[in-house]
Amino acid sequence: MSSIDATKGSQNVVWHPHSVDSHVRSTLFQQRPVTLWLTGLSGAGKSTLGFALEHALIAAGHAGFVLDGDNVRHGLNRDLGFSAEDRQENIRRIAEVARLMNAAGLIVIASFISPYREDRQAAREIIGADNFREIHVSTSLSACEQRDVKGLYRKAREGLIAEFTGISSPYEAPLSPDLSLDTAVLSIDQAVAQMLELIKDRLVV
Repeated sequence: MSSIDATKGSQNVVWHPHSVDSHVRSTLFQQRPVTLWLTGLSGAGKSTLGFALEHALIAAGHAGFVLDGDNVRHGLNRDLGFSAEDRQENIRRIAEVARLMNAAGLIVIASFISPYREDRQAAREIIGADNFREIHVSTSLSACEQRDVKGLYRKAREGLIAEFTGISSPYEAPLSPDLSLDTAVLSIDQAVAQMLELIKDRLVV
């Protein structure tokens, strides 16, 4: 995989401010934007929780959308592999998308392994600390490997997948997440309820 060169972008660009301010968007959607950043091992339950939360938000009349790791790699980030450098660029792009979606007034649920603390901190800085909530889906490696829904752990153990998080590549767990959810202990409904409680101040204007 070729390296990412951030200097290729044009320097002749100007930011154009929107004529619709955030207060108008908040009134329209009856919510204030926020990004819930779900991080954890493969198989921890990030996507399951993300889509369940999205469904709960929509059912309650809120505008939310899931940015899912696998889905994004089918399009926007299909040119990226799984080296540390490519993982960093993957997270940077997602954070920029989440920031724009927050600017549009949406609640964003970002479901990514995002194994490195430095990259998650960079995402926080891009999105803005006030709009960033880090959620550690803290399901243990043993529980994730026992599930092995996609058969990835088996392939990683057999050496068929290089740089696989938790096996041949490290995962740096959050030191002080806004919320920690273990899907080996909590039901989906319980986890969703905790996430809704976390952002309850964003669901009213």
